Order: sequence, then C-alpha cells, then structure tokens
Amino acid sequence: MDLSVFLLSLALLLVIVSILQPLADRLAVPHTVLLAAVGVLIGIVSVLLGSGFPGPGSPGAVIPASSPGDMVAGFRLTSETFLVVFLPLLLFQAALTIDVRRMAEDAAPILLMAIVAVLITTIVVGMALWPVSGLPLVACLLLGAIVATTDPSAVVGIFRDLGAPARLTRLVEGESLLNDAAAIVLFTIFLDLLLLGRQVDAGGALITFVISFVGGAAVGVAGARLIAFLIRFLRDLRLAEVTMTLALPYIVYIVSNDYLGVSGVVAAVAAGLALSATGRGRIAPENWRFLQDIWQQLGFWASSLVFVLAAILMPGLIADIGPWDVLLLAIVIIGALAARAVVLFGFLPLLSVMRLSQSVDRPLTIVILWGGLRGAVTIALALGVTENRFIDDEVQRFVAIMSTGFVLFTLFGNGITLKPMIRRLHLDRLSPIDRVLREQVLALALSNVRDSIRRTATQYQIPRNIARDVIRPYETRIKNATEGQSIEDQIADRDRITIGLVALANRERELILAHYQQRTVSSVIVEPLMAYAGHLADSARAQGRIGYNRAARRMLAFPFQFRMAEFIHRRLGYARPLVTQLTLRFEMQLLSQLVLDELQSFGRSRLPPLLGDRVAEIVEDMLATRLDHVEQALDALRLQYPSYAESLERRFLRRFALRLEEVEYQVLRDEALIGQELYFHLRSEVESDRTRSDALPPLDLALNTRDLVRQFPLFAHLSDEQIEVIATQLEARFASPGSWLIRRGQKSDSVYFIASGAVEVTIEDSDQSVRLGRGDFFGEMAILSGRRRRSDVRSLGFCHLLVLNDTTFRRLLDHNPDIRSEIDRIVSIRSQMSQPQPSPETGPKSS
Repeated sequence: MDLSVFLLSLALLLVIVSILQPLADRLAVPHTVLLAAVGVLIGIVSVLLGSGFPGPGSPGAVIPASSPGDMVAGFRLTSETFLVVFLPLLLFQAALTIDVRRMAEDAAPILLMAIVAVLITTIVVGMALWPVSGLPLVACLLLGAIVATTDPSAVVGIFRDLGAPARLTRLVEGESLLNDAAAIVLFTIFLDLLLLGRQVDAGGALITFVISFVGGAAVGVAGARLIAFLIRFLRDLRLAEVTMTLALPYIVYIVSNDYLGVSGVVAAVAAGLALSATGRGRIAPENWRFLQDIWQQLGFWASSLVFVLAAILMPGLIADIGPWDVLLLAIVIIGALAARAVVLFGFLPLLSVMRLSQSVDRPLTIVILWGGLRGAVTIALALGVTENRFIDDEVQRFVAIMSTGFVLFTLFGNGITLKPMIRRLHLDRLSPIDRVLREQVLALALSNVRDSIRRTATQYQIPRNIARDVIRPYETRIKNATEGQSIEDQIADRDRITIGLVALANRERELILAHYQQRTVSSVIVEPLMAYAGHLADSARAQGRIGYNRAARRMLAFPFQFRMAEFIHRRLGYARPLVTQLTLRFEMQLLSQLVLDELQSFGRSRLPPLLGDRVAEIVEDMLATRLDHVEQALDALRLQYPSYAESLERRFLRRFALRLEEVEYQVLRDEALIGQELYFHLRSEVESDRTRSDALPPLDLALNTRDLVRQFPLFAHLSDEQIEVIATQLEARFASPGSWLIRRGQKSDSVYFIASGAVEVTIEDSDQSVRLGRGDFFGEMAILSGRRRRSDVRSLGFCHLLVLNDTTFRRLLDHNPDIRSEIDRIVSIRSQMSQPQPSPETGPKSS
C-alpha cells in the first residue's frame, strides 16, 4: 500500500472513530464496544468479498486496494506495530492521567489483582486446556498469559457515565496498568520457551519474571526523573515540554526491551506513574493542563485506532472455527472467570483482615469480576504468535481462535451487560453522606445563582416579571433542598470534620499551585509541598482529625535530607548541602504561612454553609494551630537569619509584582488597547526581570570562627593574636532545633560555647532544667572532674556553637590564667548550686 492510500485509510478510520463517539452516547453503548463492532463488520465484509484477508499463518498477505472496504482492511495492524508504536503510548498516557496518590491507597488490592491474578489466571487456563487440547503445556500457558490481560477503557467509560464510586474506577484502572505489564512479561517468557523447545521451569520463570518486572520499573522511574530534571531547563515552553514527555515512553520502552533485557512495558508504566506523581510540581499548572489535554487526545486516537484495527482482524483469525474449538473456548472462559473469582472472593478479603487495605464491598467485587474485558492487547499478543513462522501452525490456529473468541465474548457479553449490572447493584447511586452534602451544595449554589440573576436583571434593566419567572424554579429547588433535617442531624460531627479537613487539604494543593502559576515561589519547593498536602488529605481521610494533626506535625519535622546535610557538615565540615536545606526550609515555611492565611479565609467563608458552624469552628481552630506552629518555625529561622528573611520576603514581593505587571499587559492586549508587538516587547522585559529574580539570595551560615570568638565576653580581653590562636583550635558547629548535643553517660570529650541560639540542660535525676543562651558554655565540669556526662543538652532553636576538645581545652586553661580564673569561678558557683542533687554540668550563665 503506497503512502497516499495509507494516509487515506488512516483518515477514513479517524472519521469513523469520530462519528462513532456521539453514536455510542445516543445508543447508550460503550464507545470501545461500538468500535469493535464496526471493526468486526469491516473485517467480515473484507472476508466475504474475497479480499485475501490474512489469517493465522499468513503474516505477509497484502490486500490490494480495489475497493473502499479492501482499502480500510489493508491498513493492517501487526503485532510489532502495536507493541512498539501504540502500546508504550497507551500505557504511558493511562499512567500519566491517573491519580497516583489516591491509587497508592489501594496499592495492595491493585497489586493483588494485577500480578497475583495474572499468575493464577495463566496457570488455571493453561492447566485446564492442557489435558484436552492435545498441545504442549507451554503453549497452553502462553494462551493463559495472553487472555490474562484486561482493557479498562470500555469499563471506565461506563463507570463515569453512571457515576459509579471513584474507588471502583481506581481499582480497575490501576489493575489494568500493571496487569498488562505482568501478562506481557509472562507472554515473553513462555514464547521464548516455546521457540526454544524447553520445558516449563517454574522457579526459573519466576526469577525471570521478578527481574524483568523490577528492572523495568527501575528504568521507568529513572527515565521519568531524568526528563523531569531536564524539563526545568525548558523555561516553561509548553510545546517543548510535551515533546519531551512524548519521547519518554519510547526511550524507556526500547532501552529496556532491546538493550537491558527487562520489561519495556513495565518501564513505560513506571515512567508515566513517576511523572504523574512529580509533574505537577515541576511543570507550570497551565502547562500541565495543556500537556494532559494533548496526551488525552493522543490516547483517544491511539486506543480508538487500535480497537478498530484489531477488530478488523478478528473475523480472519476465527474464520475456520469448529465445534471442538467452541468447547475449548468455553473452557477458557470458565477458567479465566473462575481464576479471577478465586482472587477477588478468596484472596482480596484477606488484605483487609491483614490490615493491608480497606475492605472492598461485595458489589464492587462483582463488578470488577464481570468488568474484566479484553481488547487490543490480547489481540496484539495473539498476532505475535500467528505472525511467527517458527511456531507450529496448529499452535498458531489454537492461539488465534481462543484469544479472538474470548475477546469477542467479553466485549459483546460482559461489555453490554455491565451497565445493567451496575444499576442492579445500585452502584450508580450516591452514598448517604454524599446525598446529604448534595442538598447542602444545591442550596448554596442555587442561592448564589438566584442572587446573580437578580443583579443581572437590575444591571441590564430587564423587567421584574421576567426576572421573577426565571428565578421561580430556583426558589422551588432551594426550598426542596433545605427541607427536612439539618446536616448536623444527619451526619455525625466526626464525619463532617473529616470532610472539611479533606476539602481544606485539597484546597491547599490548589493554593500552592496558584502561587506556582503566579511564579512567586521556586519550583523546587512545590513538589514537596504538594506531597505534604496530599499526605494531609490521605491522613484525614483515613484517621480524621488525629491523622490530619499527625501529618501537619510531620510537615514541620526536619526531613532525612536535612539531617543528612547536618551530619555532613558536622563530620566533614562541608556546608553547601546544609545551606541548600536551610534555604529550602525557609522558603517552604514562608509559603506555608501564606497558604494557611489564605486557607483560613477560605474556611471561614465556605465551610459553615456546607458543614455547619460548630464543625467549621473546630476545623478553623485546627488551622489556627497549624499556622501558629508554622509561624514558630519561621520565627526560629528569622531570629537566626534576620537579613536573609528580609531578602526572601523582598524576593517574594518582587516576583508577585512582576506577575501583576504581566497580567496588566495581558488585559491591555485582550482589550485591544495595545498590539501584539508591543505586548511581546513588554512581556520580554518582565521575563528578563523574572529571570534575574529567580535565583534565591545567598544564605550565610555565619560560622566564621574568628568573628564568633570575638562575641564571647570570656575572650573579650584577648589580643587579636590570641584570638587567632584560639580560633584555629575551635570548631564551628551548626545545630537545628531539637538536636541532642549531649546525652547522659557519654564520654566527656568537648566543651561547647554558644555563639547564638539557646539550649536546654536537663539535670540527672531531676525534672529541673536550665536554659543557656548566647555567650554561655557547657560541658566543662565533666572534663574538669573526669566524669562521664550527667546531663542531657538539647538545642531549643537554630544554634551556632564553638566546640573545643578536652585536650585543647586543658591547654587553653594552662596558657591563659585569666580564662582559667573565670572558668574556675563559674565552676565553683555551679558546684554550689548542684550540691542538693547530683551535680549538673551547667548552671548559671557564664556572662
């Protein structure tokens, strides 16, 4: 087929796909089912017209374009075309658009259905066919792996049309992503065994499966991380970002399959999931929406074409089906359903018993069982067998008929009856809580609509009788929504608090993205803050206010990266990682403070009408507590680095001003007050200013030993030469809030001088504690007495310390009588204060 015929065939198929979408809505039939029906019809016509339609064993058949039907049928889908061109794109698109955070909540049941179910289905179908088919066991297991794949496109469309529970959609989508990957890995293993003529080795196959699966996942995540890193250098150019993401699935797929010997399918899925999890924090919000729209369009084209093209091949694949084949097909259908039922009704409930997952209701389980439709992936894998000339013709025919027949059964049997089943199980209805919330939302929204109609009628001087006629239906609907019991009487306070906290956490994510869109914050902090906000929502959903508060405290804790940077600075004296972590923490806390301020306003205005005043007040108090804690963390940083705090706030305000300036120019352009040329000139000036303001101001840890020594009254009388000598013997150390500086029982090997900040000393066998601040020192008594530490010392805020080891400390006292005299005086005072109880290491201030 020459290029012009190829393009015409493609154009005709796209026209068919476009026409079938509204027709499917009108007929209330899943779009993919209708696509399959039309494809099968085209295939049947091609066979009846004698167009030489290829079947099993004839991979090279070429169809002359002597008629329109032949021309469309000649646009042939091969296994290689599907697996290399379409499959990476389809899997990546499905993974990119899924909510990874919500899917992670059901990770256990998804992995069970996607991996364990595939293994069980492969074994059950293969073992059931082996005694009666007369074919080798490996061929039967190969067929089991082929029919173990699922296609969620038709099912998910039905779920969304009927308003089925969101968890049902997540389970089916998540299962399908990993299900295809697991099945294709098994298919590859059994195909190699069949071609090499080897017997099935369960242990070896399992090891190969794990290596291929885990290796592909690692390649996919690494590729996604690399692309996300490179996207930062594209300067928000959306077309370049989309192009970069389009390259990603093919890079990881081909590299994994052809060069690393691991699963390219798993790599494509892992890349999509990883980019979905991190993309919103790396790509500007408007660009992310644009990217999602482009990928949704690409996915629609690819999935629609694949369904039609695969369906066109089906009549040729089962053209010579016989009665014995029908019996074998029945075994396949029964075996696949039985294996899936064992997993769903046998293994799945065990996850909730083991507290690995929330329980899945029985109606959801039934729909998942019946909704395991097969589609293009199954046909493509079957083509991988029928097109392979090294495989026996009988095996090719067996795989072609069984796979195609099973796909047709699930599409036209399960697919058509699934919607009535969902209605029969009442899964198209709202939950009791959602029904009550629906009335509250209706009352609030319709009241706003009514008020807007009145204002519009007054503004445009529309007669009052016309306005009353338009408003009257809304008044009736508002009255119906507000009749009956109040929300306080119908939903428990605990449930309403959970609803409010989840709503606030989701709103927090949107506010963070809004600041990112306004370019007032650095992109590097958006991703962790988005992850924290997502964790807030998950914790509130699972554990209510307790989980929310725990997650909020975790947001303020120092992460592993910060502790690691602190360790590197303490052990190696390298400060760069610590400076980076402090800079990020400073900006994160500043943005958190701004977002929580905005969130309080949102909560006060939006929550009381929906959840009631009492619950809104509780939620508002929780927000106020969070804000207090964030402000305390920010104040600790401000006290230690006041000039840096001013620089950071100045940068934020400057970037906000640039965003306002950019918006003003956009408004002037949209109002046709300035032309495109002037607009682009003004915008380029704003971009230049924004680029200059992108860099964070430098943070000085203020750990210059000589400057710190001069601040101590103990060393004030020393000459510059003496200070220089002491400074070379002191080690500057940084301590974050809550760090333990000394623990009881430790060997006494250092004295600590506080250059800035404060510490708390807890005395042994006593609840008494002493606070020491700038100019104080501690740890000297244990060295002078030769004992182990008898107190705990913890930093109360960010501290700068000067540390002197015991040998150098003794030498300092020997060579500086004035310093020794002052320290002896302080030690004497501390010893007298500690006489009623075990002697503490510290006591009164040294200055």
